[in-house]
Amino acid sequence: MATNDENQQRQDELIETAGAVLLKNYLQQPTVMARGQGVELFDVSGKRFLDMTAGISVCALGHAHPELSARIAEQAGKLLHTSNLYFIEEQILAAKAITDRSFADRVYFCNSGAEANEAALKLARRYQHVVKGAPNRNLIVSTEGSFHGRSIATVAITGQEKYRKGFGPLLEDVAMVPYGDLGAARTVLEKREACCFILEPIQAEGGIIVPPAGYLQGLRDLCDATDTILIFDEVQTGVGRTGKLWGHEWDGVVPDVMSMAKALGGGVPIGAIGASEKAAEGLTFREGGAVPHASTFGGNPLACSAASTVLRVIEEQGLLANALHVGEHIEKRFNELVQKYPETLLESRGRGLLRGLAMKTLAGPTYRRCREEGLLVSVAGGTVLRFAPALIATTDNVDEAITILETVLAND
Repeated sequence: MATNDENQQRQDELIETAGAVLLKNYLQQPTVMARGQGVELFDVSGKRFLDMTAGISVCALGHAHPELSARIAEQAGKLLHTSNLYFIEEQILAAKAITDRSFADRVYFCNSGAEANEAALKLARRYQHVVKGAPNRNLIVSTEGSFHGRSIATVAITGQEKYRKGFGPLLEDVAMVPYGDLGAARTVLEKREACCFILEPIQAEGGIIVPPAGYLQGLRDLCDATDTILIFDEVQTGVGRTGKLWGHEWDGVVPDVMSMAKALGGGVPIGAIGASEKAAEGLTFREGGAVPHASTFGGNPLACSAASTVLRVIEEQGLLANALHVGEHIEKRFNELVQKYPETLLESRGRGLLRGLAMKTLAGPTYRRCREEGLLVSVAGGTVLRFAPALIATTDNVDEAITILETVLAND
């Protein structure tokens, strides 16, 4: 067995190699994760970390969940890929699992959140052009502060300039309106130039911004009145993250289309859109034409078997109720910290296990010091520390995390 010094040397060598061979687009923390269990991660050197970020809201069941791991291994030994030239049993079952648990009548599978949002945008454009016969309805309406992905199209509809800078010219026919402002949305939509309105039920990367009461319903009404496709980006808020299976369920509002990814595969890359029967006409094949949208890997047997397992385990193990319970505990502990450190902290935000602790300065230094102390969190919107642990997290896990965080805050 390797010694601690040998393990540390191995980690240092890996980081040095990374510096030589990887594109330098990321700012990784100086650690190489080797294994995980539940809400714990261990790096190559053997150091243990309490994981309150779950791979950026991805690992809904935690690390190395026995049922998910077993199902992935079983499927890997059976069939990985065939392409969508044929029907795929696991894809059909995963789609049924989603339609059984949502408003959606139809599901399309891809590989990531950006791909899912791209598919949703194509659906909306083609719905207006082909189904409704309105070729001039090209405008995509998005919100300031949003985040929808890093492809050219999804960067163009992301309402944060830092993600768009240096990549122009971007997709045209995009309008940005303030998040939560129904008046601004009405002004744009009533012109009947928009093919769709896309937004997050909670702005995650924008700083864990919860919409005002009535906002989503107001958008639903406006989209109905103007025959605009309403798209909810549920890439981060979906699959139980907020304590309900889909973030829009908090407002009792049904979209025409929703995108999903992240937690859907529990760590296996997968994306999807769910659509109503009406909206799904936008990507329906028409005889004599080309296939309107496709993905070589989308909906492959491995990813779909993972997705079905994640949805089943969340339901069977009562993880939505757990997300609510533990999320309320995070809110309580965050509020205690805000009261104790008013010169540093601003407020607690979020729902379920998508929680933010807003700071009065940039959160990056605190985020890095937490990692040094064995706590993994992330940053949203520049000034917000984000807690988004696995749905299996406990109040004891939260209390340990808060103890570490308070140590960091006290030494600021």
